[in-house]
Amino acid sequence: MLGRTYDKEVCSAARALEIVGERWSLLILRNAAFAGMTRFTDFQKSLDIAPNVLAARLERFVEEGLMTTSGGAEGFATYHLTKKGLDFKPVIIALTQWGDRWAAPEGPPIVYEHEACGGHVKENLYCKRCGESPRPQDVRARKTAVLEKLQERKRPRPR
Repeated sequence: MLGRTYDKEVCSAARALEIVGERWSLLILRNAAFAGMTRFTDFQKSLDIAPNVLAARLERFVEEGLMTTSGGAEGFATYHLTKKGLDFKPVIIALTQWGDRWAAPEGPPIVYEHEACGGHVKENLYCKRCGESPRPQDVRARKTAVLEKLQERKRPRPR
């Protein structure tokens, strides 16, 4: 069985996967963000997910600050996305765009729309310096001083 952490990785994507990368997590967050689901029973019925698995995922989202709870006991409590949880919406949109292109042979089953005007919403790459939208092949990763500092902390100390 795979562990839940990527201890050897010094990577924000790996850290994000530790929080939202388990099976069902993206679908729970999708239903909270775009279907307005807040109740345990609604998540359980819509996803046909085992109650113990759902409870574990929701508990993890609350611990990580993606959701808050209000109300009564499990099944009666409501779960609400926090700002941190709402900030995950673009990730779901980007993943859906990729799925629409590469895993939906009959076409997109849903579209994301701007509530104010009804226009389709897309997640795009954007350069903060020049304002252009670079092609994926024109984007590279560059190590920062933060990475070096974190890697240094992980290095074994001589005895």
